[in-house]
Amino acid sequence: MLNTGTLKVTTPSDREVKMVRVFDAPRAMVFDAFTRCELLKRWFGPRGFSLAICEGDFKVGGTWRFVLRGPDGGEMGMRGVIREMVRPERLVHAESFDDYPGESVVTTQFIEEAGKTTVTITVRYESKQIRDAVIASGMEHGAAETYDRLAEYLESRGHITTGA
Repeated sequence: MLNTGTLKVTTPSDREVKMVRVFDAPRAMVFDAFTRCELLKRWFGPRGFSLAICEGDFKVGGTWRFVLRGPDGGEMGMRGVIREMVRPERLVHAESFDDYPGESVVTTQFIEEAGKTTVTITVRYESKQIRDAVIASGMEHGAAETYDRLAEYLESRGHITTGA
């Protein structure tokens, strides 16, 4: 399945990829899904993948490590350091992959309106060449499936909205 259009992917500069997706859930719930390993294990990764290892100290200066396991048993590891965290509005972290050079900076913003949360993820790479290689690797497809899985997880949880 290709990106169904629910994830909007753009390249705002020669070193950045920007992804935007709206989730039908309050932002505190979406933010928790991004920052709690017991929740990340339920949705993180494209279809057929599982989050075999999720370790994280989700606070400013804290580190995290994920290992995705694919349907063929292959693994892809990644790690990072939390640079900023304003719950439930903003998360900034450095990110690097075990098998790829360099480090990117990922800024995630969570904006809630009428019970829906718009998540905007901006990834800034060290160079245009690295950004282009990531795009060529199929990143958009994998990200779209990953965020489809998050939407399904959030829907399965349901949510309670509080009236004014």
